[in-house]
Order: sequence, then C-alpha cells, then structure tokens
Amino acid sequence: MLIVPPSLTLWLLPLLMAQGAASSEGACGQPMISSRIVGGQDASEGAWPWQVSIMCGGQSVCGGSLINEQWVVTAAHCFTESQCDPYEVKLGAYKLMDISDNTVISSVKEVILNPAYQGYEGSSGDIALLQLDTPVTYSAYILPVCVPKSSVRFPAGTRCWVTGWGEVKSGEALQSPQILQELEVPLIDRDTCNNLFSINPPVDLEPDPVKPDMFCAGYPEGGKDACQGDSGGPLVCPCGNAWILAGVVSWGEGCAQPNFPGVYTSVACYADWIYEKIPTLTFVECGSDGTNKKRV
Repeated sequence: MLIVPPSLTLWLLPLLMAQGAASSEGACGQPMISSRIVGGQDASEGAWPWQVSIMCGGQSVCGGSLINEQWVVTAAHCFTESQCDPYEVKLGAYKLMDISDNTVISSVKEVILNPAYQGYEGSSGDIALLQLDTPVTYSAYILPVCVPKSSVRFPAGTRCWVTGWGEVKSGEALQSPQILQELEVPLIDRDTCNNLFSINPPVDLEPDPVKPDMFCAGYPEGGKDACQGDSGGPLVCPCGNAWILAGVVSWGEGCAQPNFPGVYTSVACYADWIYEKIPTLTFVECGSDGTNKKRV
C-alpha cells in the first residue's frame, strides 16, 4: 500500500466504553483508541480494531474485517489463490511480525464464498465470510466495524480510509515489523472509473470492467493505492460517530498507476446475502446527511 496520508483525527471516545465492549450492538465502528496522525505512513495502534490478517501456513495472505464476535468479511479471491486447512485469523495485530498481548489468533471454522464469484480477477461477487472457531472477546484492539444496510450508498468524493499490511509498491513488501498502514482515498463513481480505465486499457481488459457491485477509490493521477496483500481488507467511510464497512479490497491494474484507481466490492450490495448467513447481525443505515440514522 502506498501511503502518504494527511492528518487523521479519530473521534475522542471515552475509555469508559471499555465497560460495554462485549456488546457488538453498541460498539461497532467505534475505536476506543483515539489518535492524530500528521503526514506519516503508519496507523496508530488500536485505531482500526476490526482489521484482521488472514493467515495461510503462518503467512498473511489477505486482510479482512471483523463484523461481530465470530464473523469476518473478506474477498472471495483470497481462497482461490491459496489453500489451507485450516485458515487462521490474526486479530488485534498492529506490527504484523510481532505477537503482542493484544493479539488473538483464531482458526477458521467455515469459509463461505459468495455464489456469484467466478474465480477470476474482476469477477462480481468477490466477497466471502469467515466463521471463527470460537467467538472472540472484544478489547480496545479487537472491535467490529459496522455493516451497511443494502440501501446505503456513499456519494463520489466521500473521503474514506483503506488499511492493510500489503506491498508498499508492486513487488516491494512492507518492511519488518510490518506496521499497519492507512490511506485516505476519495470514492469514485462507477461510470467515472470505467471512463478512466478506458483511457489506456490493457489488451486483456474487458470494456466497463467495474461492475454494478463494485466501486472505485483513489486518485486518477495515481501514486496512492491499495496493493498486493491488502486484498480482502476494509475500506471504511464515516457515518455519524461510527465507521461503516463500505468496501472490500478486490482488484486493480497494478498498484497506484495513473487512471487505474483501486476497485472495491460494495458491501451494501451484499447486505442481504450477509444477513442470510448471519441473521443475528445488526445492519446500519447511514442518512444522506452522513448521520447514523438507525440500525435495522
């Protein structure tokens, strides 16, 4: 991930929230660690407590997002490019190479790929659910992100954040100890993104590759983007006093190339499918004025 973020201010959240951290209903999308980053590459520890690493053979293969005590959202393509039994999920990590007292590693009980996924880069349905073997205990470093209702749409230009431990540019791994990276990116509507992709398209790229269940985020001039290893990780957008999981890192043409912003699976497009698999999950509706209106 190429990271050159501006200052980030997270909401100041009372540490008293820790008393209610065991409740997913009241805690989603609200980090208990508050911080301010100015011009740096690294996230603050605890700033994105839903970020997880999906592990295969002890190696991180993808990112993901904790959505309640026992479920993670990630990308379907993560499981066509690697095969493990079982996969593991690392939660509460900050320096990926270090296992701290805040880190929990859980085996995966079940992997559920969306049936629309066809097994190739750029396919619709690039989203998956992981059920952990046992529910995790929430802490300041392990908390769920809010999941949007199917009606939620964020307008183009909304400033959102993508996080992960992926490459800092194509072929260049994040240096040890692999501190979690963050990047602010504006959303780009589908039509605009397809027009950008058509300016100088690769020969193997189909017309209008950004499908209705996808959106883009990034910069037409390039230079800042998610990259290999960030796949499956969260793109979150602010809504009222919470962060909502708007997108899952899906695919792109290289990393940070001009006219090729990153492409994300829209989580709202798959809210009904997620509800079918996790009927106890709470979904959040974000009002057009950016306020967290209600949960349904």
